[in-house]
Amino acid sequence: MGTKYVAPGITLKSFNCPRCGALAAQRWFEVWCDPIAENKPPMLSTHEWVSKVKSEGIPDVQTVPQDVITLWGRMADGDVMLQSRQYGNQCGQILENIHVSLCHSCNEISLWRYDTVLFPLRRYEIEPNDDMNNDIRMDFDEARAILDISPRGAAALLRLCIQKLCKQLGKTGKNLNEDIASLVKDGLDPDVQRALDVVRVVGNEAVHPGEMDLRDGRATAATLFELVNYIAEDRITRPKKVAALYSTIPASAVAAIEKRDGATT
Repeated sequence: MGTKYVAPGITLKSFNCPRCGALAAQRWFEVWCDPIAENKPPMLSTHEWVSKVKSEGIPDVQTVPQDVITLWGRMADGDVMLQSRQYGNQCGQILENIHVSLCHSCNEISLWRYDTVLFPLRRYEIEPNDDMNNDIRMDFDEARAILDISPRGAAALLRLCIQKLCKQLGKTGKNLNEDIASLVKDGLDPDVQRALDVVRVVGNEAVHPGEMDLRDGRATAATLFELVNYIAEDRITRPKKVAALYSTIPASAVAAIEKRDGATT
């Protein structure tokens, strides 16, 4: 049996790290603020500047330690990390509702606002079906990335996924309701039809709110990922596997099957 997944939570002392994915103990930090001298704007590291330091150094500085260059490179990437500094004055202002968790496995931090991970952006723990077209998988991945931030946005993207999936199945991809009706006429399994309509209706409600309010609907939006994969599995993956296996049987057996079923050769 695999290790149990523990979703990151602001009230927990251990969970699967948003950075490395390992189930590990976490150390929590408060965030204190120190004013920048002379009210100057923050200094941002850039890759161009880091490259220049590597090749030319800094005037009046003999050498720049490699660990400092590495730090500046990570800052240029937009990474967030703990860094010890010495200040003449103590910090006097705390940043309320902002917290930091430090993973004991990878020794990297995650940044939280209230009870939500701000950094790194977590992807929902489900992979898209491999047999969906690449542009559908990209939309699916984008929905995974924004689920915690915007369940409504994730639901709307997943509705787009099934609209594109209908096009992959040979339908127009323009009117989802009509495409589903056409698939039903083709003999679509009722369970798959209901799955399609769930994603269609919830996705519509996310864009045009009616009776459902998805602003706090993470659990509802999360279920849609499973339904999209279920639809792709039923309509693409399973027939593909059956066709691959059927192609391995002898030609004489295929002829006998066609004769039995009255197929025209």
